[in-house]
Amino acid sequence: MEENSNFIKTIIKEDLESGKRNKVVTRFPPEPNGYLHIGHAKSIVINFGLADEFNGQTNLRFDDTNPLKEDQEFVDSIKEDVAWLGYEWENLRYASDYFEEMYERAVLLIKKGKAFVDDLSADQIREYRGTLTEPGKESPFRNRSIEENLDLFERMRKGEFANGEKVLRAKIDMASPNINLRDPVIYRISHTSHHNTGDKWCIYPMYAFAHPLEDAIEGVTHSLCTTEFEDQRPFYNWVVAECDMENIPQQIEFGRLNITNTVMSKRKLKQLVEENYVDGWDDPRLPTISGLRRRGFTPEAIREFVAAAGVSKGYSTVDAQMLEHFVREDLKLKAPRTMGVLKPLKVVITNYPEGEVEWLDAEINPENPEMGTRKIPFSREIYVEQDDFMEDPPKKYFRLFPGNEVRLKHAYFIKCEEVIKDEKGNVVELRCTYDPETKSGTGFTGRKVKGTLHWVDATHAIPAEFRLYEPLILDADKEASEEEGEDKTFLDYVNQNSLEILQGFIEPNMKEAKAQDKFQFFRHGYFNVDLKHTTEEKLVFNRIVSLKSSFKL
Repeated sequence: MEENSNFIKTIIKEDLESGKRNKVVTRFPPEPNGYLHIGHAKSIVINFGLADEFNGQTNLRFDDTNPLKEDQEFVDSIKEDVAWLGYEWENLRYASDYFEEMYERAVLLIKKGKAFVDDLSADQIREYRGTLTEPGKESPFRNRSIEENLDLFERMRKGEFANGEKVLRAKIDMASPNINLRDPVIYRISHTSHHNTGDKWCIYPMYAFAHPLEDAIEGVTHSLCTTEFEDQRPFYNWVVAECDMENIPQQIEFGRLNITNTVMSKRKLKQLVEENYVDGWDDPRLPTISGLRRRGFTPEAIREFVAAAGVSKGYSTVDAQMLEHFVREDLKLKAPRTMGVLKPLKVVITNYPEGEVEWLDAEINPENPEMGTRKIPFSREIYVEQDDFMEDPPKKYFRLFPGNEVRLKHAYFIKCEEVIKDEKGNVVELRCTYDPETKSGTGFTGRKVKGTLHWVDATHAIPAEFRLYEPLILDADKEASEEEGEDKTFLDYVNQNSLEILQGFIEPNMKEAKAQDKFQFFRHGYFNVDLKHTTEEKLVFNRIVSLKSSFKL
């Protein structure tokens, strides 16, 4: 993380200087019920970054308390994402590692008269809970004896009751202004096989009960989470205190990361995947870390973006172009330059010798001369972009049109002499002439042209597929529309044109490109070799970002 301070860093520094803590222990605690997204990246960078800065440690811990939604696939993807972002965890832990101790702590609460087994249904519990302005109503089973509660809870563990038949609730205060303290459920019955413990358990702790226990068991000093958990902090502290935990973690909340035109809800991302709006969890249009990786974003750019977005208590939304800015900054010195034609238009240079090929010199990266040069072929037939020709152009159009002369990047001036059309009137070929005295690098100054075009030699061109992306959500504010009571859901704002697939050509020196290799295509942007659709027969490129943006830091 960058050196500028934030309120969490200040708290940690004061804790260490005062002797309240002698070591910093943080944790990143995802639930393995989906793939991580860019919002989780903020939590990863904060937890690992602060621990590293203060010579502490970070545990990677899976909060796997709900077997109905969790899967080993998600566990594996999370581990891969954290490692890809550049972090190493001190310990790999699971909430399920502590199920036995959590059970014993729940028994302790029953013995202290702080928990009871309730027979109310989920709907009844919700009804009894009250509202933000009205207190709740106590369950008729709240005053069961300690002995009866111990017996019922043990029988729950043994599997004697059906799903939903009974729950274990904390006994706190049904009149509390904080709804989270109105006798929250801490255990429920679920006859479901668990990815880590198999069929050993049929009762599972609720996340709000399990999480503070996990932190305390692991000796976490600073439990960092987003502000939606702020109202849960009193219950977090209650659990740690009433369960007689030796270690007392401090929960600290920070504002979550929100990005324009981006779905940040794991539930909604799952819906997009399961209803086939996108090509899996790693679709390059998604803000999942695996999607960003597949598109071509770099871990360095993501870390810099999170650092620049800052850490505060407040709710804020960051422009998606800010993330793209850091990708450009990271790739500009790393990515080799090359040329690719996405919408090919054939050009025949009529005065160039038939059968001749010359190999021209071109820099690999003009911003990083140490990367050297490459050779590109040039011959009588080339491809240019369809968009680089207009038969009847407007004023200040400096590309190809009948009678106009342009420069071919790294090559010669060419002049459009003739336009060839098919029977439908579509332009299918241009006939041009070249001036051999205008070769790049010779110092020719006889005349100037205003347009420079990229191109690919037709004889040696390698076929390639290009995938261009636009925001998946059209309106930056519509992800929350259904919560705001509108008739439409966020799916009504899905951009049907968020993916454009084009078939074109690239330079022959790129035929050995491998998945995840990154390039800057002249005038088009930064591209990444797709790891899912690239085959031995065809290279597929994802556009990471365009070359320029209006965004300013």
